[in-house]
Amino acid sequence: MKLYTAQYKYAGDYRLDITVKGKDPIGRCFAPTWKMVMGSKEGKIAWDEYQQIYRELMQNSYRENLGVWNDILGRDEVTLVCFCLSGTDCHRYLLAGYLEKLGAEYMGERV
Repeated sequence: MKLYTAQYKYAGDYRLDITVKGKDPIGRCFAPTWKMVMGSKEGKIAWDEYQQIYRELMQNSYRENLGVWNDILGRDEVTLVCFCLSGTDCHRYLLAGYLEKLGAEYMGERV
């Protein structure tokens, strides 16, 4: 599977919204919590802590939603989108790394 990341405004094919605001039930399996998002925005959660919390959240998601993870990994192409600016600390890059370890080929950030 070819995997890309992009900012939310990306409207191309194979887009998967992984934001906490997202309505897509598949994308919701990969979204951070509101507590994480607000804690980060308010400076109450440092990036190191955020990464640890998100990793644990995704480990639980993998156990509870294995079918969704396998569905994503079985696609030809996926573009993970969220609101963070390109190149900043962001969960879409963390998720891309996890999916890469599971066999996806990370192709980089789309504009």
